[in-house]
Amino acid sequence: MTLMVAVLGAMLFAAGVVILAATAAGVLVSTPSKPSSTGLWTQAVDKVRSLSRRTRVLVLAGAFGGVAVAVWTQWPLMLVVVPLAAIGIPHLLSAPPQTQIELLQALDRWVRSLTATMSTGKSITDALRLSARTAPPMLADHLVLLVRRLDDRWSTPDALLALADDLGSPDADAVLAALVLAAERGGNGASATLAALADTIQDRLKALREIEAERSKPRVVVKQVTIVTLVLLGGSMLLARDFFAPYGTPMGQVILGVLLACYVGSLIMLRRMTLPRERDRILRGTS
Repeated sequence: MTLMVAVLGAMLFAAGVVILAATAAGVLVSTPSKPSSTGLWTQAVDKVRSLSRRTRVLVLAGAFGGVAVAVWTQWPLMLVVVPLAAIGIPHLLSAPPQTQIELLQALDRWVRSLTATMSTGKSITDALRLSARTAPPMLADHLVLLVRRLDDRWSTPDALLALADDLGSPDADAVLAALVLAAERGGNGASATLAALADTIQDRLKALREIEAERSKPRVVVKQVTIVTLVLLGGSMLLARDFFAPYGTPMGQVILGVLLACYVGSLIMLRRMTLPRERDRILRGTS
Protein backbone atom coordinates (compact mmCIF):
# COMPACT_ATOMS: atom_id res chain seq x y z
CA MET A 1 0.00 0.00 0.00
CA THR A 2 2.83 2.39 0.89
CA LEU A 3 4.57 1.63 -2.41
CA MET A 4 1.35 2.34 -4.34
CA VAL A 5 0.94 5.71 -2.60
CA ALA A 6 4.57 6.60 -3.35
CA VAL A 7 4.19 5.61 -7.01
CA LEU A 8 0.95 7.60 -7.31
CA GLY A 9 2.57 10.66 -5.77
CA ALA A 10 5.56 10.32 -8.08
CA MET A 11 3.29 10.07 -11.13
CA LEU A 12 1.38 13.19 -10.06
CA PHE A 13 4.65 15.04 -9.55
CA ALA A 14 5.91 14.05 -12.99
CA ALA A 15 2.59 14.99 -14.58
CA GLY A 16 2.73 18.43 -12.98
CA VAL A 17 6.25 19.03 -14.27
CA VAL A 18 5.28 17.88 -17.78
CA ILE A 19 2.19 20.12 -17.88
CA LEU A 20 4.19 23.10 -16.63
CA ALA A 21 6.95 22.57 -19.19
CA ALA A 22 4.46 22.01 -22.01
CA THR A 23 2.58 25.18 -21.13
CA ALA A 24 5.82 27.16 -21.03
CA ALA A 25 6.88 25.75 -24.39
CA GLY A 26 3.57 26.76 -25.98
CA VAL A 27 2.34 23.22 -26.56
CA LEU A 28 -0.67 23.78 -24.35
CA VAL A 29 -2.29 27.06 -25.38
CA SER A 30 -4.68 28.45 -22.82
CA THR A 31 -7.27 31.14 -23.29
CA PRO A 32 -6.25 34.68 -22.33
CA SER A 33 -6.90 35.36 -18.70
CA LYS A 34 -7.72 38.56 -16.92
CA PRO A 35 -4.76 40.85 -16.18
CA SER A 36 -5.48 40.65 -12.46
CA SER A 37 -5.25 36.85 -12.35
CA THR A 38 -1.65 36.58 -11.28
CA GLY A 39 -0.54 33.90 -8.87
CA LEU A 40 2.11 31.35 -8.06
CA TRP A 41 1.24 29.21 -11.10
CA THR A 42 1.57 32.17 -13.47
CA GLN A 43 4.87 33.18 -11.92
CA ALA A 44 6.14 29.61 -12.19
CA VAL A 45 5.12 29.40 -15.86
CA ASP A 46 6.82 32.73 -16.61
CA LYS A 47 9.97 31.54 -14.91
CA VAL A 48 10.00 28.30 -16.89
CA ARG A 49 9.49 30.27 -20.12
CA SER A 50 12.69 32.18 -19.37
CA LEU A 51 14.69 28.94 -19.17
CA SER A 52 16.65 27.73 -22.15
CA ARG A 53 15.43 24.76 -24.17
CA ARG A 54 18.33 22.65 -22.90
CA THR A 55 17.37 23.36 -19.29
CA ARG A 56 13.74 22.40 -19.96
CA VAL A 57 14.85 19.11 -21.47
CA LEU A 58 17.04 18.45 -18.44
CA VAL A 59 14.15 19.21 -16.10
CA LEU A 60 11.83 16.80 -17.92
CA ALA A 61 14.48 14.10 -18.17
CA GLY A 62 15.35 14.52 -14.49
CA ALA A 63 11.70 14.31 -13.44
CA PHE A 64 11.01 11.14 -15.40
CA GLY A 65 14.37 9.69 -14.39
CA GLY A 66 13.68 10.43 -10.73
CA VAL A 67 10.32 8.67 -10.89
CA ALA A 68 11.79 5.67 -12.70
CA VAL A 69 14.76 5.31 -10.33
CA ALA A 70 12.58 5.81 -7.24
CA VAL A 71 10.11 3.13 -8.38
CA TRP A 72 12.90 0.73 -9.32
CA THR A 73 15.00 1.19 -6.16
CA GLN A 74 12.07 2.04 -3.86
CA TRP A 75 14.18 4.95 -2.54
CA PRO A 76 11.98 8.06 -2.14
CA LEU A 77 15.12 10.21 -1.99
CA MET A 78 15.68 9.60 -5.71
CA LEU A 79 12.60 11.71 -6.52
CA VAL A 80 14.67 14.72 -5.46
CA VAL A 81 18.24 13.58 -6.14
CA VAL A 82 17.89 12.60 -9.80
CA PRO A 83 16.22 15.83 -11.02
CA LEU A 84 18.68 17.96 -9.06
CA ALA A 85 21.60 15.94 -10.41
CA ALA A 86 20.34 16.23 -13.99
CA ILE A 87 20.30 20.02 -13.70
CA GLY A 88 23.06 20.75 -11.18
CA ILE A 89 25.92 18.44 -12.15
CA PRO A 90 26.25 19.71 -15.75
CA HIS A 91 26.26 23.26 -14.41
CA LEU A 92 28.84 22.56 -11.70
CA LEU A 93 31.17 20.75 -14.12
CA SER A 94 30.83 23.23 -16.99
CA ALA A 95 33.35 25.96 -17.65
CA PRO A 96 32.37 29.37 -16.24
CA PRO A 97 31.73 32.17 -18.74
CA GLN A 98 34.92 33.91 -19.80
CA THR A 99 33.64 37.46 -19.48
CA GLN A 100 37.03 38.88 -18.55
CA ILE A 101 38.73 37.45 -21.63
CA GLU A 102 35.89 38.53 -23.92
CA LEU A 103 35.93 42.07 -22.51
CA LEU A 104 39.70 42.30 -22.85
CA GLN A 105 39.48 41.20 -26.46
CA ALA A 106 36.86 43.87 -27.14
CA LEU A 107 38.91 46.53 -25.33
CA ASP A 108 41.99 45.58 -27.33
CA ARG A 109 40.16 46.06 -30.63
CA TRP A 110 38.63 49.33 -29.46
CA VAL A 111 41.90 50.77 -28.15
CA ARG A 112 43.76 49.91 -31.34
CA SER A 113 40.97 51.51 -33.36
CA LEU A 114 41.23 54.67 -31.26
CA THR A 115 45.01 54.70 -31.66
CA ALA A 116 44.76 54.45 -35.44
CA THR A 117 42.14 57.23 -35.56
CA MET A 118 44.02 59.61 -33.28
CA SER A 119 47.26 59.12 -35.22
CA THR A 120 45.55 60.91 -38.13
CA GLY A 121 45.18 64.07 -36.03
CA LYS A 122 41.65 63.55 -34.69
CA SER A 123 40.79 64.76 -31.21
CA ILE A 124 39.80 62.30 -28.51
CA THR A 125 36.14 63.32 -28.75
CA ASP A 126 36.08 62.85 -32.52
CA ALA A 127 37.90 59.52 -32.21
CA LEU A 128 35.34 58.33 -29.68
CA ARG A 129 32.48 59.23 -31.99
CA LEU A 130 34.08 57.43 -34.93
CA SER A 131 34.93 54.34 -32.85
CA ALA A 132 31.24 53.75 -32.08
CA ARG A 133 30.61 52.97 -35.76
CA THR A 134 33.01 50.00 -35.83
CA ALA A 135 32.85 49.00 -32.17
CA PRO A 136 33.16 45.36 -31.07
CA PRO A 137 29.75 43.80 -30.35
CA MET A 138 30.42 43.64 -26.62
CA LEU A 139 31.05 47.41 -26.47
CA ALA A 140 28.71 48.60 -29.21
CA ASP A 141 25.73 49.54 -27.02
CA HIS A 142 27.94 51.19 -24.41
CA LEU A 143 29.74 53.29 -27.01
CA VAL A 144 26.47 54.36 -28.62
CA LEU A 145 25.36 55.57 -25.18
CA LEU A 146 28.70 57.35 -24.80
CA VAL A 147 28.13 59.22 -28.08
CA ARG A 148 24.62 60.19 -26.96
CA ARG A 149 26.02 61.63 -23.76
CA LEU A 150 28.55 63.63 -25.77
CA ASP A 151 25.70 64.87 -27.97
CA ASP A 152 23.86 65.94 -24.81
CA ARG A 153 26.82 68.22 -24.01
CA TRP A 154 28.47 66.01 -21.46
CA SER A 155 32.15 66.74 -21.09
CA THR A 156 34.43 64.04 -22.46
CA PRO A 157 35.88 63.09 -19.03
CA ASP A 158 32.39 62.80 -17.49
CA ALA A 159 31.14 60.67 -20.39
CA LEU A 160 34.16 58.38 -20.07
CA LEU A 161 33.65 58.02 -16.31
CA ALA A 162 30.01 57.13 -16.93
CA LEU A 163 31.16 54.53 -19.45
CA ALA A 164 33.46 53.09 -16.79
CA ASP A 165 30.47 52.76 -14.45
CA ASP A 166 28.47 51.02 -17.19
CA LEU A 167 31.21 48.46 -17.86
CA GLY A 168 32.16 48.00 -14.19
CA SER A 169 35.48 46.34 -15.00
CA PRO A 170 38.96 47.08 -13.59
CA ASP A 171 40.44 46.36 -17.04
CA ALA A 172 38.14 48.94 -18.63
CA ASP A 173 38.96 51.41 -15.84
CA ALA A 174 42.65 51.36 -16.78
CA VAL A 175 41.87 52.26 -20.40
CA LEU A 176 39.24 54.87 -19.59
CA ALA A 177 41.37 56.50 -16.88
CA ALA A 178 44.11 57.04 -19.46
CA LEU A 179 41.58 58.53 -21.87
CA VAL A 180 40.22 60.85 -19.16
CA LEU A 181 43.71 62.14 -18.39
CA ALA A 182 44.45 62.59 -22.09
CA ALA A 183 41.16 64.46 -22.61
CA GLU A 184 41.90 66.79 -19.71
CA ARG A 185 45.35 67.53 -21.17
CA GLY A 186 44.07 68.22 -24.65
CA GLY A 187 45.12 64.88 -26.13
CA ASN A 188 48.87 65.29 -25.67
CA GLY A 189 50.58 61.90 -25.77
CA ALA A 190 47.28 60.03 -26.06
CA SER A 191 48.37 57.91 -29.03
CA ALA A 192 51.51 56.68 -27.29
CA THR A 193 49.57 55.99 -24.10
CA LEU A 194 46.91 54.00 -25.95
CA ALA A 195 49.54 51.99 -27.84
CA ALA A 196 51.19 51.07 -24.53
CA LEU A 197 47.79 50.16 -23.06
CA ALA A 198 47.06 47.90 -26.03
CA ASP A 199 50.32 46.05 -25.42
CA THR A 200 49.42 45.71 -21.74
CA ILE A 201 46.01 44.31 -22.62
CA GLN A 202 47.66 41.74 -24.90
CA ASP A 203 49.96 40.65 -22.06
CA ARG A 204 47.02 40.31 -19.68
CA LEU A 205 45.04 38.36 -22.27
CA LYS A 206 47.91 35.91 -22.65
CA ALA A 207 48.15 35.49 -18.88
CA LEU A 208 44.40 34.97 -18.47
CA ARG A 209 44.33 32.33 -21.20
CA GLU A 210 47.17 30.43 -19.54
CA ILE A 211 45.41 30.66 -16.15
CA GLU A 212 42.14 29.40 -17.64
CA ALA A 213 43.96 26.51 -19.30
CA GLU A 214 45.37 25.48 -15.93
CA ARG A 215 41.99 25.86 -14.23
CA SER A 216 40.32 23.65 -16.82
CA LYS A 217 42.58 20.67 -16.04
CA PRO A 218 41.12 19.75 -12.61
CA ARG A 219 37.63 20.42 -13.99
CA VAL A 220 38.19 17.84 -16.74
CA VAL A 221 39.55 15.31 -14.22
CA VAL A 222 36.57 15.75 -11.90
CA LYS A 223 34.19 15.41 -14.86
CA GLN A 224 35.82 12.13 -15.88
CA VAL A 225 35.78 10.83 -12.29
CA THR A 226 32.11 11.75 -11.94
CA ILE A 227 31.15 9.95 -15.14
CA VAL A 228 33.12 6.84 -14.17
CA THR A 229 31.57 6.88 -10.69
CA LEU A 230 28.03 7.15 -12.03
CA VAL A 231 28.62 4.34 -14.52
CA LEU A 232 30.13 2.07 -11.86
CA LEU A 233 27.34 2.80 -9.37
CA GLY A 234 24.69 2.17 -12.02
CA GLY A 235 26.30 -1.08 -13.06
CA SER A 236 26.75 -2.19 -9.46
CA MET A 237 23.10 -1.57 -8.69
CA LEU A 238 22.11 -3.64 -11.71
CA LEU A 239 24.43 -6.55 -10.94
CA ALA A 240 24.65 -6.44 -7.13
CA ARG A 241 21.50 -4.74 -5.92
CA ASP A 242 21.54 -6.50 -2.55
CA PHE A 243 24.79 -4.71 -1.69
CA PHE A 244 22.90 -1.39 -1.59
CA ALA A 245 19.93 -2.76 0.35
CA PRO A 246 20.87 -0.94 3.62
CA TYR A 247 20.36 2.40 1.86
CA GLY A 248 16.68 1.51 1.43
CA THR A 249 16.00 1.88 5.16
CA PRO A 250 15.01 5.27 6.63
CA MET A 251 18.42 5.66 8.28
CA GLY A 252 20.11 4.55 5.08
CA GLN A 253 18.25 7.23 3.14
CA VAL A 254 19.51 9.84 5.62
CA ILE A 255 23.09 8.57 5.32
CA LEU A 256 22.81 8.53 1.52
CA GLY A 257 21.51 12.09 1.53
CA VAL A 258 24.43 13.23 3.69
CA LEU A 259 26.98 11.51 1.42
CA LEU A 260 25.45 13.03 -1.69
CA ALA A 261 25.36 16.46 -0.03
CA CYS A 262 29.07 16.17 0.80
CA TYR A 263 29.89 15.26 -2.79
CA VAL A 264 27.85 18.16 -4.16
CA GLY A 265 29.53 20.46 -1.66
CA SER A 266 32.93 19.40 -2.96
CA LEU A 267 31.82 20.17 -6.53
CA ILE A 268 30.62 23.61 -5.45
CA MET A 269 33.96 24.31 -3.74
CA LEU A 270 35.80 23.21 -6.88
CA ARG A 271 33.73 25.52 -9.06
CA ARG A 272 34.37 28.46 -6.76
CA MET A 273 38.10 27.76 -6.99
CA THR A 274 37.93 27.95 -10.79
CA LEU A 275 36.09 31.27 -10.83
CA PRO A 276 38.25 34.37 -11.32
CA ARG A 277 38.67 36.56 -8.27
CA GLU A 278 37.02 39.94 -8.27
CA ARG A 279 39.40 42.89 -8.38
CA ASP A 280 38.78 46.37 -7.06
CA ARG A 281 38.09 49.11 -9.54
CA ILE A 282 40.19 52.25 -9.76
CA LEU A 283 37.35 54.48 -10.97
CA ARG A 284 34.20 55.08 -8.97
CA GLY A 285 30.71 56.27 -9.76
CA THR A 286 30.19 59.83 -10.86
CA SER A 287 26.69 60.16 -9.42
